[in-house]
Amino acid sequence: MKTLRKLYVPVVALALAGTAASAYAASPAQMARNRIADIAAGKVSAVMAQYGADPVLEWVGGPLNGRYVGADKIRAVWAKFAKANPMLKDSISHVSVAANPAGATVSADVRFVGKAKIPVRYVLTYRMGKLVDEIWQIDPKLGKAGGY
Repeated sequence: MKTLRKLYVPVVALALAGTAASAYAASPAQMARNRIADIAAGKVSAVMAQYGADPVLEWVGGPLNGRYVGADKIRAVWAKFAKANPMLKDSISHVSVAANPAGATVSADVRFVGKAKIPVRYVLTYRMGKLVDEIWQIDPKLGKAGGY
C-alpha cells in the first residue's frame, strides 16, 4: 500500500500540473474571444490582466479616440468605457489569426450591443501569451445589416 501511495501522489501532481499549464496555453483566437467577453461584461481587472509590459492601445474613432501607452492610461480608458457601456452583448465574426514563433496577431469584427451599438474592427498582437498592442477601430460599416 505504501508503494502504491508513493506512486499515486506524483502521478496526481503531474496530472494537475498538466491541467494548470493547459489553462495558460489558450490559442490566440481563444484569448481574443475571452478578452472580448470580458470587455462586454465590464470586467476591467480581467481586461487589464491580459496585458504584457508597456502595452499600447490605439482607439480609432468615437469618444475615446486616441493613443494610450502604459497600463495606467489604458486602465482609465477601459474604466470609462465600462462605465458608459454596462453589460454589453457581443457578436464576433471574421476572426483571422497570423502567428509565428515571435507572436500572434488576431483580427476580428466585433459588434457590441447595449445602450448603443458599437461596431469594432479589433486587432490584437500577442507576444509570449500577453497582449502588447491593440487597435480598436470603430467601423460604421459593421453596424449596417449584412456587414461587408
